[in-house]
Amino acid sequence: MTIDFHSEKNRYTYASREAHDGWAKAILDVVDPRGARIADVGCGGGIYSNAWADLGVAAVVGVDFSEQMVIAARENAQERPNVSFQQGSAENTGLSSENFDVVFERALIHHLQDFDDCFAEAYRLLVAGGKLIIQDRTPEDVQIPGSSEHIRGYFFELFPRLTEFETKRRPKDERVHDALLKAGFSNIESKNLWETRKVYDRFDLLAQDLRGRTGRSILHELDDGEIEQLIEHIGNQIDKSQAIFEKDRWTLWVAKKV
Repeated sequence: MTIDFHSEKNRYTYASREAHDGWAKAILDVVDPRGARIADVGCGGGIYSNAWADLGVAAVVGVDFSEQMVIAARENAQERPNVSFQQGSAENTGLSSENFDVVFERALIHHLQDFDDCFAEAYRLLVAGGKLIIQDRTPEDVQIPGSSEHIRGYFFELFPRLTEFETKRRPKDERVHDALLKAGFSNIESKNLWETRKVYDRFDLLAQDLRGRTGRSILHELDDGEIEQLIEHIGNQIDKSQAIFEKDRWTLWVAKKV
């Protein structure tokens, strides 16, 4: 049941929310985006392309391998003239060499078997002194227990088979670091980031997102009956009368092209 990113029915699954202010604060700690040119590789529905635009950049080009995602992204950025999108892969974006100050790759590399070509492509795109920013989850990030703020933890608590699936596909810090060095990057740093994914005023809105598997590729490993079990389980663990501030822990890698 792995997600089909090319299916029209999944067009908006990574386009239906906005990046939280906490993400912007984390980005401002590692780069000055004012007037910068950004390549958002693996942009999905353009959520973070738009978030970059809101930080005062000169231009953002989002790239995704899915035509359906690019269609959704363009719809979401109609009022942002400095944001554009095109179809391409992480290894072959089709963008010009040495034309970007920042290459951003969020929730991308865990879908890749090998990082070498992806990081080499990012290096090609960057100007001297430019930065590659990678945001993804390590195995340690996904093994945090479930709570009213960390809803994702309940996925693994109820369905232990998902733990093995998720741990295998998530990048280890050392592997990312070594691949960045191999691609020619330097000044490599990594840090943890707790990002508010979404705020739900009511539990039924969270349940609706879970049923739609919205923005959560791992839920495509569950059938519809298991999704209902998950909703019931989460509902039994949290206070459904309160707003739900759903957060996820990520690792942020920052590397510089000398």
